[in-house]
Amino acid sequence: MPSDPQQRRAARHAQPGTAPAPSSPRRTPLTLDRITDAALQVCATEGYDALTIRRVTALLGTGPSSLYTHIVNRDDLDDLIIGRLCSQIVLPEPDPTAWREQLRDVCAQLRDQYLKYPGVSRAALATVPTHLETLRVGEGMLAILLAGGVDPRTAAWAMDALSLYVAGYAMERSLVQRRQGAQDGDWVLSQEELVRRFSALPAGAFPHTRQHAPELTSGSGHDRFDFTLGLILDGLAP
Repeated sequence: MPSDPQQRRAARHAQPGTAPAPSSPRRTPLTLDRITDAALQVCATEGYDALTIRRVTALLGTGPSSLYTHIVNRDDLDDLIIGRLCSQIVLPEPDPTAWREQLRDVCAQLRDQYLKYPGVSRAALATVPTHLETLRVGEGMLAILLAGGVDPRTAAWAMDALSLYVAGYAMERSLVQRRQGAQDGDWVLSQEELVRRFSALPAGAFPHTRQHAPELTSGSGHDRFDFTLGLILDGLAP
């Protein structure tokens, strides 16, 4: 294995599945899979903000120097965890007659993976995709768009817009969930309370907000997520 950290990372992306030889038969060997498992465990139980090299090594029962024989830095953890989440995405065979529905499904899968680990979508926003599994999802989305007759540059920019929206949506949901669980959780208002407050605004200054308070606060589950995806995809029609 190359001694330079950057070369090690490049070699890992080029040849997935290779694992370093165990250093001691008496200890479970440290692998990228174990490191990724520990990182996701931190995100699931404590939130993405708690993810640090030291927190991961504490779970693994080792020290930071051991981790640095496998990863480059803290940002490399982001690459690994987003790659792991992308590995769970099932990509369809591109269908020109159903390309919108196929993209909706892929985006919904990504959304659900992000929501399992509060705040982890921030890693997707900040990471340049180099992991083979992350690139696999990008390749699949591009293939669907091209099959739908979208020209290559529009397809490339649409992939960026979709990825940003999915990650941003999941990030917002995670923040709301964290505030609801905090001691000052009352700061997150219910739909009924929002309608009441909007309806009580001065009529002269906020006539439309007062009149349409129910519409402004409407939607449940992922209704607004589906609505926004529809706006993006309908605008891509050849």
